[in-house]
Amino acid sequence: MTMFTTLAVLISLSGLASTVAQASQGEVDVELVLAVDTSRSMDYEEVRIQREGYIEALKHTEFIDAVKSGLTGRIVISYFEWAGYVVPDSVIEWQVIETQQDAIDFADKLEARPISTQRRTSISAAIAQGATMIVSSPYDGMRKVIDVSGDGPNNSGDPVISTRDKALRAGIVINGLAIMLRPAEAPSGLDKYYADCVIGGPGSFVLPVRKIEDFAVAVRRKLVMEISGLTPSAAIQKIAGDIPATDCMIGEKQWQDLFNR
Repeated sequence: MTMFTTLAVLISLSGLASTVAQASQGEVDVELVLAVDTSRSMDYEEVRIQREGYIEALKHTEFIDAVKSGLTGRIVISYFEWAGYVVPDSVIEWQVIETQQDAIDFADKLEARPISTQRRTSISAAIAQGATMIVSSPYDGMRKVIDVSGDGPNNSGDPVISTRDKALRAGIVINGLAIMLRPAEAPSGLDKYYADCVIGGPGSFVLPVRKIEDFAVAVRRKLVMEISGLTPSAAIQKIAGDIPATDCMIGEKQWQDLFNR
């Protein structure tokens, strides 16, 4: 082998190594979107405690331990707030979480955001935004998850079930955190509404929060399950069926009734 041939082989191998390294840099265990409800059905104090719950969960050692337990030992995470629409300046773009400091940095970005509320509730807008962010993500997650928290049924924008089904066809899992601090807005309960109309995909689940002081623990529990890919216990796992038992247009009908009185 001549010197020039050897040099060509080395250059070729170097280029291949660079390509493999770039590909591996984009591989993560989970692409996780946090979609957080800030509608006016929650008061300022509840929204503040909800925010603090996410910050506390992201900084907790259980969270980073779950990240490190994955095959690649890293995830990517993004965040936005929604009500009747996705709040444009609330979007925190994708950030790789690999170390405790990465998680703290992301939590600090969230903590720096001003707290505000908006009108209406469009879970469909939240799912569509999350799906768009995942599909256009530069990362390649083994699992792709939208994590929706909310305190009421969809009452604005597109019907939630059709938007959900589009996301599921794209291979995205949707989990829910049903904030049930007040009497249920859906006859069978908000957690049942989320189970039948919002969540979906392999291993999907919904966790109810009935006391605001339980929020931080519920968020942490949910994040750990989502990152670790753990199957929830039968007590909390509620997979949406093909034929919803809940009227998935209940929120739109309630809103219409309000204006017909």
